[in-house]
Amino acid sequence: MDESPLTRRRLLGAAGMALSTAVAGCSLDAPGQATAEEGGEFPEEFDPPAQDGEQPVSEAEFTDVYRELVESVAAVRVESTGQPDSGGTAWVFEDDYLVTNEHVVRNTEDPYVWFTEIGWREASVVGRDVYSDLAVIEVTNRPDEAGGLSLVDQPHAVGTPVAAVGNPFNLTSSFTTGVISGRNRTIDLPQSEFSIADGVQTDAALNPGNSGGPLVTLDGGVEGVVNSGGGDNVGFAISAAMVDNVVPELIADGEYEHSYMGVGLRDVTPRIIEANELDVTWGVYIAEVRPDSPSDGVLRGGSSRERVRGVDIPVDGDVIVGLDDWTIPNRERLSAFLALETEPGDTIDVEVVRDGARQTVELTLGSRPNPRPLS
Repeated sequence: MDESPLTRRRLLGAAGMALSTAVAGCSLDAPGQATAEEGGEFPEEFDPPAQDGEQPVSEAEFTDVYRELVESVAAVRVESTGQPDSGGTAWVFEDDYLVTNEHVVRNTEDPYVWFTEIGWREASVVGRDVYSDLAVIEVTNRPDEAGGLSLVDQPHAVGTPVAAVGNPFNLTSSFTTGVISGRNRTIDLPQSEFSIADGVQTDAALNPGNSGGPLVTLDGGVEGVVNSGGGDNVGFAISAAMVDNVVPELIADGEYEHSYMGVGLRDVTPRIIEANELDVTWGVYIAEVRPDSPSDGVLRGGSSRERVRGVDIPVDGDVIVGLDDWTIPNRERLSAFLALETEPGDTIDVEVVRDGARQTVELTLGSRPNPRPLS
């Protein structure tokens, strides 16, 4: 089974787990759960990776990585007439292109960026994507000292030391440290029905102003782009795999097309198992199929409801248990498959449990519609 996150173009998932996060971004005042299949074990790809013995990280190692990359990290300032100034962080991706969060530059086409010991530079937004919360800005007269940072080739394991460089509360070039606390998290997009797949969780301190900055390993590789802080010792970053998909297309075309199934999804829970009399104890339940979507007429959503322990539960919908050669135990896994392995127009095999039997249907993915806020 090919699970490499950097093999094909990937898209954001069709549905996300409710995971409340606060955008870690923007004020500026001045310069998985998978359960075992009945009678069996977890699918083998969910066995936790073996961990080599870790040595304590020295102060010198953190100091070295900070010195290596601080000149490639910039503060972003957005000045809008009639509104408070706001900002975040950006970092050099290649040439004169910097990566930041879409929400950092949402209200401008012409932000300013501040390089350490260099000063302000004018910039312009060349591409933005609300669904991944990524944007690319092009800077005028990039300092020679500000070289491009490299994405990690492969995701690092939980427990790997990481550091965030950014501008929390407008404190430029700040450095905080922690570890990778979790992988394959879904990151909520405020006021949207969609979420960001394949997120990286960290306990490094992330505060308003860190948004858009790099989360790096001790060799200086970018593990993710800081997106949000959800609470004490809980923060999130957009994965390097997602950045590798989205950013080159933002540079080339200014936008990114996302795969779309057109379904409303729920993880299989004890209530869903009971209401639908399921033999499987994991998977993703299709609560709704959107009219005229790619899944309309191919997949089956819940057609009625039953009340189980005080909660209305959809019944008669399909349960997705596989996509191509990926086992799908939960929504995070489904979203990661769409994000990392597909593009609009791809035809994929969808293995479902329908009326108590497993069957496989073909589904041709569409393009995600333009963003619309939740009512």
